[in-house]
Amino acid sequence: MASTFQISAAVLTVSDTAAKDKNADGSGPTIQQILSDHNIVVPESNYAIVPDDVDAIQAAVKRWLERTESQVDWIITTGGTGFGVRDVTPEAIEPLLERQAPGLVHLLISSSLKHTPRAVLARPVVGTIGKTLITTLPGSVKAVKECLDALFGGGIIQHAIDLNRGGTGKQVHAAMGASYGRPENQKEPVGSKDVHSHAHGHHHSCGHHSDHHAPKPRSTAALSHDPNAPASGRHRQSPYAIIKFEEAQSLIDEHISPLQNQIRPVDFNLRGYVLAEDVLAPQSVPATATTSVDGYALRSSDAPGVYNVVTSATHRISDPLPAGTIYRINTGGPLPAGADTVIMVEDTKLVTTHSDTSEEKEVETLAQIPAGENIRNPGSDAKQGDLVMKAGDRILSAGGEVGTLAFVGRKEVSVVKKPVVALLSTGNELVDLQAPSSNQNADEEWGGIYDTNRPALRAVLEGLGYEVVDLGIVVDQVDAHVQAIQKGLDEADVILTTGGTSMGPTDLLKPVIERNFKGTIHFGRVAIKPGKPTTFATIPTDGQSGVHKPIFALPGNPASALVTFYVFVLPALRKLGGWPQNVRHLPSVRVQIKSMMPFDPRLEFHRAVIKINSSTGLLEAWSTGGQRSSRVASLNGANGLVVVPSLEKRASKTSLNPGDEAQAILVGELQVA
Repeated sequence: MASTFQISAAVLTVSDTAAKDKNADGSGPTIQQILSDHNIVVPESNYAIVPDDVDAIQAAVKRWLERTESQVDWIITTGGTGFGVRDVTPEAIEPLLERQAPGLVHLLISSSLKHTPRAVLARPVVGTIGKTLITTLPGSVKAVKECLDALFGGGIIQHAIDLNRGGTGKQVHAAMGASYGRPENQKEPVGSKDVHSHAHGHHHSCGHHSDHHAPKPRSTAALSHDPNAPASGRHRQSPYAIIKFEEAQSLIDEHISPLQNQIRPVDFNLRGYVLAEDVLAPQSVPATATTSVDGYALRSSDAPGVYNVVTSATHRISDPLPAGTIYRINTGGPLPAGADTVIMVEDTKLVTTHSDTSEEKEVETLAQIPAGENIRNPGSDAKQGDLVMKAGDRILSAGGEVGTLAFVGRKEVSVVKKPVVALLSTGNELVDLQAPSSNQNADEEWGGIYDTNRPALRAVLEGLGYEVVDLGIVVDQVDAHVQAIQKGLDEADVILTTGGTSMGPTDLLKPVIERNFKGTIHFGRVAIKPGKPTTFATIPTDGQSGVHKPIFALPGNPASALVTFYVFVLPALRKLGGWPQNVRHLPSVRVQIKSMMPFDPRLEFHRAVIKINSSTGLLEAWSTGGQRSSRVASLNGANGLVVVPSLEKRASKTSLNPGDEAQAILVGELQVA
């Protein structure tokens, strides 16, 4: 039976193992999902993991109890209630209780004994502290489901919470009476919930009729809905906690590592890579004395006068320069033996030419040049063994780094592999603009939507120098998703998808990742605008022990997809490619706001045009207009994302106003006003 009033709950996982690795916590997320099925939402701040330690357990519970801004009606702990040496949850909770609830303890033990005789070793504690009910559950997922089935059966837990909060229990009694008294063939009111056990299919006294079926049980590790279940079995509220932007960034950074090193030739294709080795000059540069100007090589003892002219075509560089002769030389050329200076062509005058070729025959020098003038000495640019570039240096497209490597004679270098990105869009409603299907011809009337995200993201990716594997548009079928993702795993280093991350029964990405590929979803919702459904996961790679490939499932709305690409995906691609920490994120600058930008309950990335005021030199940010997540035009011409704080952080204001200052992320070139 669904709760007839709003219940605020908190979940505490007690486990030494889970405290070290939160991915090992199966029971905490299971409790949150079951509570969600009964319309009880656990906010992110009401979920915690602590080790098996009395002080840590008590401290977590007291933090929730001492809150003044919001009352916690029900605290559920999981783990540490057995006979193990480290099982201390009862010892931590019992001293805090003001009133014991032995009847609920008996219910938990008796219901567990129906499933296993080992339940006699359980030591649950239940009671109240003020207006908060506390129940301690076992640590296994199976036992948690069994205990919650018993507590929710017949509305017992709702009744207990209502009474403890000071209620009369009339609402719960009325709901129970209506449920018990309803004829079997009478339809259940819209919005009511069944209390079938998701783990065992047990029926707990809610008088359900035959045309209402419980969803198919999901796997222990999966929070997503079962795609094989009917639409009625999907989640009504997301089982994924909404996490803060900074936490999402940390999770990505935690689960992504640079790719392997590879040897690549030094040519124009090296742009965008990061060096994986220190580069030492293999030889001195220049190897011999060379000239830094166009002119003539000669001896510093040669006085001004008329000299015969020789060139590389008429004189071998290793032969000493004859007396009365000068050697015509171009910038960068080596000096012939015997020459120790160079006179610039501007300091000479032509005297005669060869009659048959019109080449210079005699030239008059107009000055005496000291030794070493206009000469680059051997090793003056780099000596053999000098450090030319360091591991971690980026090879940028401006050309300087490639030029440096070529300059010192490196033919190939070790670099970090640049990630290959597999890109796909999901949804039956999508149409490829360049290749519409026969029943979705552009000349005919149709109800589809042109695929915006794939061409837009591919333009960005390839513009940044990344190779893209185009997986096309994937229809809303499990097999199609599996085939596309498998191809992406086989051919790319990271998978980037758009669409299929929300709450629809055909939103299949999360279920396929968890159930078909045994992947781990590290977060499924983020408190940002646009982009709340953004999902980040990793998938284990067959045949590569310990290797997990990242997958970013971005929202389907075009503005959301591009914004979340810039703030989440691009820094991850750069880390995969070995970019140093301080340059992975796009640059952030301080701007003066020129258009009103309202606050939202979530942190917002407001699309803007950032210009340099030619008079003041200040950076000014102008809104691109309506910021609806489906309005891709809000990014047309935008070169920045103004970071608009969430409303809760600015209680005294409702918007950024002209004249205010804020941070902005640069996603394009600055303009001059």
